[in-house]
Amino acid sequence: MRQIKLIWDFRGPAAAKTAEHHKIHLKEYIKMENLPITITGFTIIDSMYAIAFMVVTDEYLIPIRDTLKPHRGELYE
Repeated sequence: MRQIKLIWDFRGPAAAKTAEHHKIHLKEYIKMENLPITITGFTIIDSMYAIAFMVVTDEYLIPIRDTLKPHRGELYE
């Protein structure tokens, strides 16, 4: 089954903290919706850029994309 990494980009001096906090909201959403999603996280790219992400399957891609409005997505392997 294909997996897609949904990504939220954060830029600026608070990017790392914002991405880390956004991950908390992603986990809350997963729990609230009772979704079988286990891969979430955040990555600090540099001092002014970080991302938060959630990995979903095709089955959940469209509903989650439309609800949470990620900035972009890419195939996850």
